[in-house]
Amino acid sequence: MNIFKKETNIKFINKKYYLFAVSSLVILAGILVFAMRGFRMGIDFSGGTLVEASFKSRVSINEIRSMLDKVKMGDASITQISGENKFFIKVMTVSDKNAGDETIDDHAVIAKRIKAALIVPEEKSLLAAGKFDLNNNSEGEIAVFLRSKGMSEEDSNESARIIINLRKNSTGMIDNFGLLESTDLKHRVLSVLKESTFLGRFTVLSVEIVGPQVGKDLRRKAALACIWALIGMLVYIAFRFKFLYGLSGILTLLHDVLITLSFILFFNVEISLQVIAAILTLVGYSINDTIVIFDRLRDNLLIMRKDNLETILDKSVNQTLSRTIITSLTVFLTVLALFFFGGEVIHPFAFTMLVGVITGTYSSIYQSCAWLHVWEKSFMKRKK
Repeated sequence: MNIFKKETNIKFINKKYYLFAVSSLVILAGILVFAMRGFRMGIDFSGGTLVEASFKSRVSINEIRSMLDKVKMGDASITQISGENKFFIKVMTVSDKNAGDETIDDHAVIAKRIKAALIVPEEKSLLAAGKFDLNNNSEGEIAVFLRSKGMSEEDSNESARIIINLRKNSTGMIDNFGLLESTDLKHRVLSVLKESTFLGRFTVLSVEIVGPQVGKDLRRKAALACIWALIGMLVYIAFRFKFLYGLSGILTLLHDVLITLSFILFFNVEISLQVIAAILTLVGYSINDTIVIFDRLRDNLLIMRKDNLETILDKSVNQTLSRTIITSLTVFLTVLALFFFGGEVIHPFAFTMLVGVITGTYSSIYQSCAWLHVWEKSFMKRKK
């Protein structure tokens, strides 16, 4: 399959300085934004508490923030999952403590305070009267409650398991007691549940806690992963071709990473382990494209001995252009589907991949051989 019916003859190399300038402006803009506000670090790197909560009826972010204000957590980050009554509530630091002094236990307390803050006064009255919230307790807590009502351990554990499974099949919550009657719960258990429990308006789907020391360690390891990946590729390309090829390839990869990070800063995308995984994926993707061009270049250097270096470089890029576009397009369409239909959780990963695929394709065509041309010319002058 060929995108172009005829062999192209585009002059890529003579535009290199203009395109170096464009890339430099984007990177400088990214540095400026970084100096102004820095990266928005996710819980993986900053440490903190992440609570995922689901509500029966529609609730706004302002309502949730108002509830959190009452327990002095108005600075929490709240994100709504598009089209659903689900929210991510994120607290990065613990009040009255420095980030380095926080512990896992501190953030476990924070999670409980968030949960308590979301309970409305009517539900607090029911809890004070001894009622049990069937939507907002774990399987173990439900089993303990049923045992306190005289159920055997076997019946309590089995009933708790049925209730939790029903909650999972009902978007995390049970809307009405009629749903319980359609299960295998025993009549006696149903009577106790109707008499002594209520169905709360929200449920906590998950709680993620990352200590600050863990977050610091992950930041260090993420940076090392990127650095070692670049060093490893430099060694491989230098062995596979020669050192100047490796140097050009690494500068191209560095360009891709910096451009991608700049767009992450422009759109204030949260840096998480997913984003680091996307960046490392793009590093591998981009260098693969570059190696294909370098491989063709090596063949052309033997065939086109009478031509100058710029002509050979242009020829090599043009000969691989169709392959580069086809490969990039298939990846781009896949990532585009992830971006629009993958949901909020995977959105930062998909965004990073989208920007990276476009940047990697552009750099393979316009940057890799351009850098090689700069280094080869400079090296040849020194050699003369």
